[in-house]
Amino acid sequence: MIWGEWSGVEWGEDSEAPLSDSWAAPFPDPDDVSGVRKEGPGLIGSRVDHEPQGKSRSRRVWKSVGKRIVENMSCPVSLCGVDEQLLEKLKKFRFRKETTNAALIMKIDQEQLMVILDEEYEDISPEELKNELPEHQPRFVVYSYRYKHSDGRISYPLCFIFFSPSGCKPEQQMIYAGSKIGLVDEAQFTKVFEIRNTEEFSEEWLCKKLGFFR
Repeated sequence: MIWGEWSGVEWGEDSEAPLSDSWAAPFPDPDDVSGVRKEGPGLIGSRVDHEPQGKSRSRRVWKSVGKRIVENMSCPVSLCGVDEQLLEKLKKFRFRKETTNAALIMKIDQEQLMVILDEEYEDISPEELKNELPEHQPRFVVYSYRYKHSDGRISYPLCFIFFSPSGCKPEQQMIYAGSKIGLVDEAQFTKVFEIRNTEEFSEEWLCKKLGFFR
């Protein structure tokens, strides 16, 4: 049995469960297509089996997000695509000549299910970057950081940081987590970090993480 978040679940008035727009429930077997009716362009389906006798429960509708998760359970396919303009920006960002810190903040357009550029910053410290991040929404950050090694060498590692605050909505966490691997692979990042508490992000935290790389 595989557990996950269902989006868009709604219960009838005489159901024992409360009304909710999100419900933690086991996903069906991805190979079991019984009770699933595809609608429209294949992005929305309604599962109508396993409904208890005598209960007037509205059908469980999983939107494109939930459907893609079920379909991609057995393979490492990204939940969201990556905007082509963003990919071009990332390529140029990798080879920038400036010696100051710089950052690209990315978000997911939930209507298009696409990773897009949110903000771009030049000459920004880790503390300043932290203040630019939303408190209760996930974000992907690519940070070009001027790193001084213990032997005095200077390098400019490109860091991918997944900010996933503990207070953000479960649906958002699910979408971002399901898109991280695809984005990392697409842009070929090697220094990948994740942080749940934005307040913990600091220059000291980043240097400690980079210390594992030689």
